[in-house]
Amino acid sequence: MAIAHRRTGTGPVRVIVLHDWFGTSANWGSALDCLDPEGFSYVFLDYRGYGDRRDVAGRYSVPEIAEDVLALADEIGWDTFSLMGHSMGGKAMQQVLVRAPERIEKLIGINPVPAGPYEMDDATHALFHGAAGSAENRRTILDLVTGHRASRHWLDRMIGHSLDVSRPEAFAAYLESWQPLDLSAAVKGSTVPVLVLVGEYDLALTPDVMRATWQVAYPNCRVHPLPGAGHYPPHETPVAFAAAVEAFLRG
Repeated sequence: MAIAHRRTGTGPVRVIVLHDWFGTSANWGSALDCLDPEGFSYVFLDYRGYGDRRDVAGRYSVPEIAEDVLALADEIGWDTFSLMGHSMGGKAMQQVLVRAPERIEKLIGINPVPAGPYEMDDATHALFHGAAGSAENRRTILDLVTGHRASRHWLDRMIGHSLDVSRPEAFAAYLESWQPLDLSAAVKGSTVPVLVLVGEYDLALTPDVMRATWQVAYPNCRVHPLPGAGHYPPHETPVAFAAAVEAFLRG
């Protein structure tokens, strides 16, 4: 069965893009208008239970995402490619690297979850694990990771999108997969070039967290803070986001 996906651009630099826990292939803000369609080809995948694949059954796990990424790459004839992952998608792209390191050219993380388990205190655990069935929990999380700076209207749209286009059981199961997953030993020392973009106002995955995790795991990793952004640079600072991504891919 063909794997549903979206494609932007027809250029020679090939990138598979993995969305966050709240998002889908369609939820990348106005950054899509800033990407160079002649120099790059971006393929956006929905996870099982999300977006255009909302009704595709699955285990709803990070290893399954990696399996689908590689199957999609085979389907579209990409033997090698770069990966871009946002938040949870940052952990998923590392799982792809573990599975098929010879196929990965570069990694770009957008406020990406590190390779190790994502530690949570009791209150955070309750907040995140209650979000599958609670719009208010989702609002609290989104408000936190954007530094309490986002408008009510934007938060309403993001929450509405996440509720409308993801299955609650998939939303819950992906958290159960990415939060405790430990890929630290498997990725440590990988020489793949890595760019980590991190919004300065993200109160959870901060620039300091990125330096203490991603730069420890990957010797060829650069952490690039994005002024004016929180957890969602493609929405908050689309021009700066796209410019940083494509400068790294060209280099």
